[in-house]
Amino acid sequence: MNVPKEASAHCSKAEEFLSMAALALASGKTNAAASNAVLAGINAKDAICLMSMGRTRKSDDHRSAIAELQSAGLIGKSQAQRFQRLLALKNDAQYHSGDVSHARASKGLEWATDLVSAANESLHPS
Repeated sequence: MNVPKEASAHCSKAEEFLSMAALALASGKTNAAASNAVLAGINAKDAICLMSMGRTRKSDDHRSAIAELQSAGLIGKSQAQRFQRLLALKNDAQYHSGDVSHARASKGLEWATDLVSAANESLHPS
């Protein structure tokens, strides 16, 4: 596996999902915005973990994904709490019958933006 190439692919996906989250939020589609923000965050987490540890786990267990990010160096540790908050939106956006509020979807977009920026920083350190 070519780690930088894999991480870059995850970053590209994260940016794509982030763009769709912003577009959905601007259109008032809060569930789609939150869901795409979560997907952006998950791909950003994968990129950060790949660049820090050379691997990333694919698991449906959110706690293990948070712990994995927490152990992924300074960047991962700095983003773990945002990632945890972002994952909390997943159930509300995808499985509950009610809508995610505009404020929560907006916050999710903010957290995802921070995670994607951190993933890009891990790929291209300054």
